[in-house]
Amino acid sequence: MTLTASRPLARASKAARAGRPRARWPLAALLGVMAVLTVSPFLVMLVVALSPAGRPTVPGRWPESLTFDNLARVLSSSGIAEWTVNSLVYSVVSVVIILLTASMAGYAFAKKRFPGRDAMFWTFLATMMVPFQATLIPTFVLVNGLGGVDTFWGLIVPTLANSQAVFLMRQFILGLPDELFDAAKVDGASELRVYWTIVVPLTKPILATLGVFVFLWHWNDFLWPLVVGQSDTTRTLTVGLTTLRTEELQLSVLMASATVSVVPCLVVFFLLQRYLVNSIAMTGLK
Repeated sequence: MTLTASRPLARASKAARAGRPRARWPLAALLGVMAVLTVSPFLVMLVVALSPAGRPTVPGRWPESLTFDNLARVLSSSGIAEWTVNSLVYSVVSVVIILLTASMAGYAFAKKRFPGRDAMFWTFLATMMVPFQATLIPTFVLVNGLGGVDTFWGLIVPTLANSQAVFLMRQFILGLPDELFDAAKVDGASELRVYWTIVVPLTKPILATLGVFVFLWHWNDFLWPLVVGQSDTTRTLTVGLTTLRTEELQLSVLMASATVSVVPCLVVFFLLQRYLVNSIAMTGLK
């Protein structure tokens, strides 16, 4: 009877396994269409950037030949090179400081007990509901009064108080077992050592994920660099590219400039892609 009863179950499981690939086809097709629609503008931008200047190109027709002259012209321009360096300084320095301060604050809010902790956290978190445009003028008046206009510290410092980063770090650190911190305290470890040897290694996936987001936020930031950076010495790439539109440049050169601005974002994403996957996996396990 056991063998007779197990045969229908085996057939049902085999039929279920056979039906799974068919059931996944609609989802795979939908994801494929969405991927094509997402990548298409970037492919068009790249094709136009590699098209000869003054020649017809997409969407009207496919270019007869491709060339790197437009990219070479953009990279040889002193203005764009300086704007790119300014954007890298603005983004990288902001990422390092925000990750450091957000991880420390997240550890304090998650694992330390002190008076007014929850009230302070939720008050700080409430700033997420205030749009940056509402505080733009007061922030500019304050930075201008301190002499920070057209300086790198005036460009970077007002963007370092990132409540979203603190919230993400705090939520991630809440899931870490308290026994690790208790054992470190029993061994006589200081707070700095606990942070450096326990918090930082265990939060590498979320730090990498947050680092990508913060880098993209600052690299693509336009409004605040437009207000503060008033000369080429502090002007970022996003602001500098808008000044090229006032010049009589061909579309292929503008698309080459846009292509140059996208490359650092792709490099950062591919370098940290492994940590992004680990972050998603650890979130699912928790």
